[in-house]
Amino acid sequence: MTRPDGPPPPSPGAPRRLDGLAALPAALDGAVVTVGMFDGVHRGHRALLDRVAAEAAARRVPAAAVTFDRHPLAVLRPGSEPALLTTLDRKVELLGDAGMQVVLVLEFTRELSEVGAEAFATQVLFDGLAARAVVVGENFRFGHKAAGDPALLAELGRPRGVEVVAVPLQTAGDEVVSSTRVRAELAAGDVAAAAASLGRPHAVGGVVVAGDGRGRPLLGIPTANLDIAPGIAIPADGVYAGHLTDAADGGARPAAISVGTNPQFGTDRRVEAHVLDFDGDLYGHRVSVSFAHHLRDQATFADLDELIAQIKADVDQTRRLLSSPPGGTVRTGGSSRPTP
Repeated sequence: MTRPDGPPPPSPGAPRRLDGLAALPAALDGAVVTVGMFDGVHRGHRALLDRVAAEAAARRVPAAAVTFDRHPLAVLRPGSEPALLTTLDRKVELLGDAGMQVVLVLEFTRELSEVGAEAFATQVLFDGLAARAVVVGENFRFGHKAAGDPALLAELGRPRGVEVVAVPLQTAGDEVVSSTRVRAELAAGDVAAAAASLGRPHAVGGVVVAGDGRGRPLLGIPTANLDIAPGIAIPADGVYAGHLTDAADGGARPAAISVGTNPQFGTDRRVEAHVLDFDGDLYGHRVSVSFAHHLRDQATFADLDELIAQIKADVDQTRRLLSSPPGGTVRTGGSSRPTP
C-alpha cells in the first residue's frame, strides 16, 4: 500500500486480489474503499467506482473494493438466487478495469450474514482495509438484517476521521441501472439494451466442446458449442450477432450465435456460435461469446432446406451488421467447408 506522501497509485490494471480477511497484510497504510456485490460491474457500478478511484487519487492511496464470492441468496434462500452476469474471476477483472487496485473477496456464509453492521464496518473496512474514506451507493445496506446504511457508516467513521460518500444511483430513462434491470433485458432478448446498461456487450464464456455434429456435415455451417458454467445469465432463446473471443490469442471474431434448445432437433439448451470467415480448430479452447444484436427468435421450419436457407440468411445479416471482411472458414474439428 502507498503512503499519503508517497508516489501516486499505479494506473488501473490487474488488481491485487485478496481472498478473505486472512489474506490482508498485517499493516496497511490506508485505502479508499467500497463494498458491494458488483454483479456485472454495470454503468451504475462504474459511476460509483469512478468516484472511489477519484477519492483514492486525491488521497494518494489505493482504491479498494470489497465483494462476495456468491450471491447472498445462494446461502440465505438457496434456489432463489438470480443468474449472475459474470463469473467471480471476470468480476475481479472488471473491477480492475474500473480502477480498483485491491479487491477483497469475502466468502458469503451464513455466519457472515449474521455479523452486525457495526462489526462488519469495523472489522472489514476500518481495521481490515484501514479505510481513509468509504464510498457507497445511496441505497447501500449492509450487516445482519441489512441494518447498516450510509448514515450509520458516517456515524461510525466520524470519530475515526473516515469520510463516507454516498453516491446517487445512476438512471437511464426513468429506471435505475441495476443488475436486476440487466437480467430483465437479457431475459427479453434485448441485448442492445443490456449492452447500454452494462457499458459493453454482455458476454458468456466457456470451453468449446463437442456438439451433435450436425453443423458441418448436415447444415454446412460448423458451430462452436460452449460449455458454460451453471448459474450464469444467458440471453433469451434466439439467434444473435456478436463476437467470439479465443483466450488463446485474444482475437474477437464476428459470429452468428444461437441460444436455446434448437426446436428443429430437440436438443438441450445451449449456446453455439458460427464464427465468420475463420479457419481453425476450436475444440478445447476457452472462449467467450458477446451479444451485439438480436436477429430473431427461435423457430421450427418445414424442412431441412428451409432451415439451411434461414441459417444462411442469419449469417448474411450478421456479416452486414458487424461489417466483417470476407475470409475463409471456421473449423471446430476435422475439415470445414467454406462459409456460404
